[in-house]
Amino acid sequence: MFEFLKSIALILKPVLGPVWLVIKNWWWFPLPFILWKPFSFLWLWWRSDKFAKEVKPVLLEIKIPKEIVKPIRAMESVMNSLWQILYDPPDWWEKWIEGKILLSYSFEIVSIGGNTHFFIRVPKANQEPVEAAIYSQYPEVEISVVDDYTQYVPKDIPNKEWDLWGADYKFAKPNPYPIRTYLDFETERESVEEKRVDPLAVLLESMAKIKPGEQFWIQIIAGPITDKEIPWTEEGKKIKDELARRTKGTPPPQKPIILEAADVLITGEPPKSPEAKKEEILPPEMKLTPGEREILSAIERKITKRGFKTSIRFIYLGKKEVFFKPKLRLALGFFSDFCTQHLNSLFPHGQPYITKIKKSWFLPLNLLINRRLYLRKRSIFRKYKIRVNPKFPGKASWPSSFVLNTEELASLFHFPGYGSAPAPSLKRIETKKGEPPANLPIDE
Repeated sequence: MFEFLKSIALILKPVLGPVWLVIKNWWWFPLPFILWKPFSFLWLWWRSDKFAKEVKPVLLEIKIPKEIVKPIRAMESVMNSLWQILYDPPDWWEKWIEGKILLSYSFEIVSIGGNTHFFIRVPKANQEPVEAAIYSQYPEVEISVVDDYTQYVPKDIPNKEWDLWGADYKFAKPNPYPIRTYLDFETERESVEEKRVDPLAVLLESMAKIKPGEQFWIQIIAGPITDKEIPWTEEGKKIKDELARRTKGTPPPQKPIILEAADVLITGEPPKSPEAKKEEILPPEMKLTPGEREILSAIERKITKRGFKTSIRFIYLGKKEVFFKPKLRLALGFFSDFCTQHLNSLFPHGQPYITKIKKSWFLPLNLLINRRLYLRKRSIFRKYKIRVNPKFPGKASWPSSFVLNTEELASLFHFPGYGSAPAPSLKRIETKKGEPPANLPIDE
């Protein structure tokens, strides 16, 4: 046997020798192709992190007056302006060398001990244009720069004194399907404010239930995008065509001449011409059901407006002596108002973007449930504070990050009037401070 193997080795030596020589001298050649993807990810992370650290954010608090006569449609106009303010896509050099990224806003509705606040976190360089966009539609509000409220709770939550529960949200269906918006609440049809149905009313009433020692945070991170970043409008057009049954027919395949001649010799029948497609009297659009027409109309309305790449999360936290876990249902009830069965829904993402650990079939892993839950809570708390997407540092993708257009975003974050949302937890200003008249005489 040994002699046989030795003879095989002698036979293969002329072949294996050159192969080994190539491996020895060129083993490094495939490494750049293998390592390119992780290297490019780490490079972009390093450069974009450096760029993000140079962007100084400010937190603006918007104090709302008691009387707001503007409908929610006014907030949609504000969102259109905010889209234009931040949309500045990087070119090749800016992306790979300078690390430039598309910036985003953070719209936040917060209850601290039962007092509700509206915040918008913006880059400091864009503070004045953002304020101008808000004042253009809501001249009665007051805007001021405030300290970050997340700095006034312990940094090591959860700990012996504080606990929290939180979740990131996702879409149930692809981006082109819209959620329920303010137009579906019939707010535009009522001239009297008291009769309008405001989707924020249930949230503000819920936040009034928060007691001293508790806090409830809702965060909507939204950055302007186009089809260049996420081809969501093209996806919407494809979905529309499929629903409308506008499938392009393909002509039947033509047999080669040789096969046709063989069929004639075998069967003795002349070759048949391909059957022409029968033209239907009614176009496909006329065969749609009322529900299908509504879906088509809703998708078409969504993709005609500007979009924001969005991530949504909430956190309920408090001191352990007052922390009551069932209060997390306050956020669940608010977001359920925007859900529909035939269009889209917002609901908690689940594992691993929720502070809940499922038991594993691998029993030893269940011994680490408490430790894994602690790390999960630390992760969502940290991501909330630094305002990043759920998959950070990875690239956010559907369904954890999704596209909301200006109409949907305005429905989730706007300034409600007292008549439509008379929540006692929202402290409103009575009057807005005005500027002195331009012709006022001044003593010298």
